[in-house]
Formats: sequence, structure tokens, C-alpha cells
Amino acid sequence: MQVGPNPAATPPIGVPPELEEQRARTASAAATSPVAAQTSRLVECLRLTAEDAEAAYDSASSWRANARDAERAQAAHCQGLALVRMERYEEARDIFAVARGEVGDDNPTYRARLGAMAGNAAMAGRQAGAAIPHFERAIADANSAGQEDIATGLEIDLARALVAAERPEDALAALDRARQANPGDPRAWLLSAKLSRQLGRLMEAQRQIEQAATLAPRDPVVGLEAGVIAALANRPDDARRSFESVLLVAPDGAEADRARAYIAQLSNEGTAQR
Repeated sequence: MQVGPNPAATPPIGVPPELEEQRARTASAAATSPVAAQTSRLVECLRLTAEDAEAAYDSASSWRANARDAERAQAAHCQGLALVRMERYEEARDIFAVARGEVGDDNPTYRARLGAMAGNAAMAGRQAGAAIPHFERAIADANSAGQEDIATGLEIDLARALVAAERPEDALAALDRARQANPGDPRAWLLSAKLSRQLGRLMEAQRQIEQAATLAPRDPVVGLEAGVIAALANRPDDARRSFESVLLVAPDGAEADRARAYIAQLSNEGTAQR
């Protein structure tokens, strides 16, 4: 019996919706990154990208032409975000990378943020292979800064890129590092379970989804994945309970629609077996 996605047929990892929002997350990270001595000009430029991306890009380009030292990186930061807003992802990736290179070694946190933006821009442009080295450099920067939370999130981003690049074993290693660095992050456990399930390692997937459920018991994405894993392991009663839990915590969400479809499939298969 199989309910839900076929591990051999689904897109890599089948990343949950919250991790598919690269564009929004890139913009959010850019707007909130802790820049040392962040200038009021950068703050205003980042704000303008949400209102008029082309005007923000032009303003940042003029600023960069006359800027020196750290301000050159900040101007490039704004250029990159404006390019993301305009969905010019390859250009955004390149300018974020330039900005990272212009930040001094004394500010590795900002370097990590800019490297992450370069990687996410590449992912938004469906260039997973190009994203990988940006995430790897960003992880090194985050670790240098002692920013474990940032490094954990970047390992998850790296795993997403590695799976899209058809390197699942390397993705598992990245997720393992994320879990070790921050065992309390449910995202790492959820994505690990999803990838283990897609690789047919159901016992490992079960262990990982149980930990994700312990950390995020009301997350409908976790409940949905738990149901799929149980169904593939031929545990229909457990699968039904997991799908029904999704309806309890998020009855109006997209996950609830999928849960209802899976419950109906379970019912149909149960009827056919009688």
C-alpha cells in the first residue's frame, strides 16, 4: 500500500512550503541582517526596494559608484535585493557575492548573511549547483562568527541545494550537521525524515519524524509527513491518526486538503481489501 508521494517520483526532498519561500526569505534576511554601522542610506535603500525596485537599484548603483570601503558592500547589498525583487536572480546572486567579498574579515556575520543571499538568489533562479558554494562559504563565515543558529539554517539551505543537484548523500550529511549543531530545530529533523523516506529508509525516517513531532507537535507539515511515512511502512491506522491530527491543528490549510485526500485514499484501499 502507498499513500501520498512516491519517494521515487517526487521532486527532491519535497521541501515544505516554509522552505520554498526563497524570494520572501531573501528579502527578509536582507532587510533585517545585522550590519555593523549600518547606514541610514542602506536602511532607506532597502525600504525603497519594496516600493520601487528599479528606483532602488538605480539609487544603489549611483551610491556604489561613489562609495568607499564598507559602504560599497552595503550599496551592493541593496542592488542585490532590488534585483531579487525584479526576479533577476543571476545578477542578484553575483552582486551579493561581490558584496560579501567586500566585507571585512572583522564582520563574518554580515559576510554569512550576504553569502546566504547569494545562495538563495541562485536557488530562486533554479541554479542549485551554483548555490552550493555560496552556502558553503556562508556556513564557514557563520561558524567563524560563532553564530550557530545561522549556521544551522544555512546547513538546511545547503541540503536543499544538494538534493536539487541530485547529491542526496551529501544532503544527508548537511542535515546531520544541522541536527548536531542545533538538536532543537524541528526543520532539520523534518527535512531529514522527508529525505530518508524518499530514499526508502523508512525506519530512519520514522525516528526522525518522531523527533520533529516532539519539537513541533502542532506543525501540520510534520503531521502530514508522519502520515506518509506510516502509510509507506504499512501502518494504516497510524497514518490515519497522523492525517487526522493535521485536520485538528490546521483545518483550513493546504496540508489539510492533502490530509483529506490521503484519508480518502486509505478508506478506499481499506474497502477494496474487504
